[in-house]
Amino acid sequence: MSAIRRHSICAWILLATAVATCPARARASDIILYDGARVAPIIHANDRSTTLAAQMLARDLTALTGKTPAVSSDLSQCFRLCIVLGRFDSDLVRGVAKEAGIDLSVLGGQWERYERIFVPSKRHPGARILLIAGSDERGTIWGVVDLTRELGVSPWEWWADVTPRRVNRLVVRGDSRLSEAPSVKYRGIFLNDEDWGLQPWAAKTFEPETRDIGPKTYRRIFELMWRLKANTIWPAMHPSTQPFYQIPGNAQTAQDYAIVVGTSHAEPMMRNNVREWEEAKRGRFNFFTNRDRMVDYWRERVEQLNRFENVYTVGLRGIHDSAMEGADTPEKALAATTEAIAIQRDLLAHALRRPADTVPQVITLYKEVLDTYNLGLKVPEDVTLTWPDDNYGYISQLPNASERRRGGGSGLYYHVSYWGRPHDYLWLGTTHPALIREQLDRAWRLDNRKLWIVNVGDIKPAEFTMQYFLDLAFDHRMAARPPRAHLTDWTAEQFGKALADEIAAIMTEYYDLAFERRPEFMGFNQTEPERPIKIGDYIRTGGGEAHTRIDRYRAITRRAEEVAKQLPADCQVAFFELVLYPVRAAASLNERNLLLDLAALYTRSGRASVNAYADRAKAAHDRIVADTATYNGLNNGKWRGIMDMAPRRLPVFEEPLYPHVALPDRPGCQVDASELTFVTDRPATHALTVYSRGRPASWSANAQEGLSLSSTSGQLNAANGFEQRIQVSYDGRAAIKGGSVLCEGEKLLVGARQVSSGEPGQDVEINRIISLAATSATAGDWERIPGLGSRGEALRSRLDLRSRDSIGGAAPLTYGFNIGATTDIDLKVIAVPVHRLTSENKLRLAVQLDDRPLQLLDYEAFGRSEEWKQNVLTNTAVRTLHINQLPKGKHQLHIYALDPGFVLDRIDVRLDGAPDYYGAPPLQ
Repeated sequence: MSAIRRHSICAWILLATAVATCPARARASDIILYDGARVAPIIHANDRSTTLAAQMLARDLTALTGKTPAVSSDLSQCFRLCIVLGRFDSDLVRGVAKEAGIDLSVLGGQWERYERIFVPSKRHPGARILLIAGSDERGTIWGVVDLTRELGVSPWEWWADVTPRRVNRLVVRGDSRLSEAPSVKYRGIFLNDEDWGLQPWAAKTFEPETRDIGPKTYRRIFELMWRLKANTIWPAMHPSTQPFYQIPGNAQTAQDYAIVVGTSHAEPMMRNNVREWEEAKRGRFNFFTNRDRMVDYWRERVEQLNRFENVYTVGLRGIHDSAMEGADTPEKALAATTEAIAIQRDLLAHALRRPADTVPQVITLYKEVLDTYNLGLKVPEDVTLTWPDDNYGYISQLPNASERRRGGGSGLYYHVSYWGRPHDYLWLGTTHPALIREQLDRAWRLDNRKLWIVNVGDIKPAEFTMQYFLDLAFDHRMAARPPRAHLTDWTAEQFGKALADEIAAIMTEYYDLAFERRPEFMGFNQTEPERPIKIGDYIRTGGGEAHTRIDRYRAITRRAEEVAKQLPADCQVAFFELVLYPVRAAASLNERNLLLDLAALYTRSGRASVNAYADRAKAAHDRIVADTATYNGLNNGKWRGIMDMAPRRLPVFEEPLYPHVALPDRPGCQVDASELTFVTDRPATHALTVYSRGRPASWSANAQEGLSLSSTSGQLNAANGFEQRIQVSYDGRAAIKGGSVLCEGEKLLVGARQVSSGEPGQDVEINRIISLAATSATAGDWERIPGLGSRGEALRSRLDLRSRDSIGGAAPLTYGFNIGATTDIDLKVIAVPVHRLTSENKLRLAVQLDDRPLQLLDYEAFGRSEEWKQNVLTNTAVRTLHINQLPKGKHQLHIYALDPGFVLDRIDVRLDGAPDYYGAPPLQ
């Protein structure tokens, strides 16, 4: 990572603190921009984007110091110390460089780079200049952004209300620096599915004069993009929103902010078909029967845009994210797409008055377009092939060797928000950072570096995942760091270093839980077609797995609420938006659905707690309602309408029924100790539940040696639902003996189980399952992927591995395990559901148990098959081998990578009679 990026990400926290508490100490090379009395004026080149950058810097300096700096384009106003901004070839910057005798020619012909140099000014004795000279407009802007972040201004200062902290002195290093070029040329966001947040908020709250997402809103969006060093926008385009080019001022605002405008995969030639194609006037959107009018329609738009900076989408699809109209065979679609691209390129060359191969163009190989491409579509050499993910964060395909040699290069279209089947995830930002890192890393390493666009939905609440994507796009060297480290730096930038580790730990658990199953998927139903909510799979092995998930969510909610108490008042709104709302909302939805599932389960067994579970489920739903209302009321209603707790009004968001039953009226108690399995040498905490048979009761228990209880006595009554859940902690050392609970004079035996840890490092059998983490073995054909998968780290077969059909020369992963008795087993090999790396690869493993025959496992899931749907809903891909009567004793499992890019999560050795957990089985 460059020194500039390290400094801008995290060092401002130390800097702001240091300059506030140690004002007398400064290095000779330091520049004092604010000494407690005066703040440095800003002199800018006289072009629109640089003027806006100067105004942004002035606002940031004002927020930090309470003093408003002078802003001017007149260098004669630089009397003592000033900040000068502009392109290296602007009159202003050329004059400064000439006076100072410095050479800025290194910036010539560069893309989005800048030099920051501290130079004397000859106009006034003793005057000095902090010069930010850009190779182009955006290079200058990135220099300003790095400066403001170095001074302590978060990119989320407006969009998430991260208030800059006041200081009594501002100091920056005076060392010269030359920034690196961005890793990816075009980096940006797609505003999509805006119907439930961004559009109604803009129309009713922020920009009622436009009644839509207009220039006032886009100015805020473009400034956020500046602060995240993004340069490309695909504007909002749903039917709820007036098309970008039909709202006066939108296109000019993009030009003012030096933002490149493109359009999504569904909008060739900068046309929003869903709102701009008027069928009554123009006829059917059918290239086969209405070609001339479609060509005229495209011509109108490109002639309108000849003075703007755009990346043009070419190709042919239906009106709105749908297949081509009239193409009843794949071959017909192929021929029409080929012809349409040729026509579109002629239109571009004529309208822009330059050769077509000098106009930035992309074709996004999304959905059926990828099928057309794989059928043999010949895309002109200069057109960028933009490869999509499958809408759930897994890139469908990347360029092979010949595609990587194309002049137009490759791009990426990625989702952290999605509307569609098998289920939307529009509400909360839950895409795992480790998955983003792994997928972008594979794209980068296969030379996919021309254009990266991320679908961010409404922007909120996908703030961190949006920034992580764009950070990796701007400086891909950041991918060398684990995602947890990046998240810790990000939380420090928003809330300070003191609590950054704890906040990052909370958010990591939040992403881990969502990776197992997103909150929006907790109805265990699907959309398009709509399927009803059903009882979820977390209770198919009894209630333990559901209780554990509830406990994990409650734990991070408590931790987040405790952090909120420790933060100063000016951090509270930002913390609610960025952490507390998503954590608590995800916890509440999980708790609501899981408690109702448990109520249904316990009704069948006659437990008296079922009504209390229904009441707690209602309380969980009420928390979502209340928290959402709080969000929309933040900062005196600034965000009114931005947060909708039920986008698309899908069944999972509907308030459910809370059934109540007639409770049994029986004396006595029972104990549920199904979760009490402990492993020697592994300290752990599990739970047991004491519940009455229907009448109020009192109970008591004594902790055994090596165990401690969260409660040793209690009352079971209507107030607690005739049930109490007790945390049982094991110190990892003692031998556990059977225990008991005394309830209303009745002694109830508690059968806690203790499992030997066996040989050092050996995976043990718990509940008839031996679960082998992928990373418990290593081999040269594999590399570790931090943070990903059910065990916090996964293995990926090397991206430079050549696909092979035999194991000759392959280095196997070797896992050992021991079973205590001869039994049937199921060998479940669980992978992260990535797709084949390129068209030249497959997605296979070879597996061998002991000296048994080698078995080939193929993980490719096709199209929108039922298998693929389950894969993306669970973030797993599973193949199972059944083995009859495996002898007791030690065994070895060998796994060979046959293709690059395979991601192995874990292997579960399931002995006959093992429970079928939804998630990963417990390890302790």
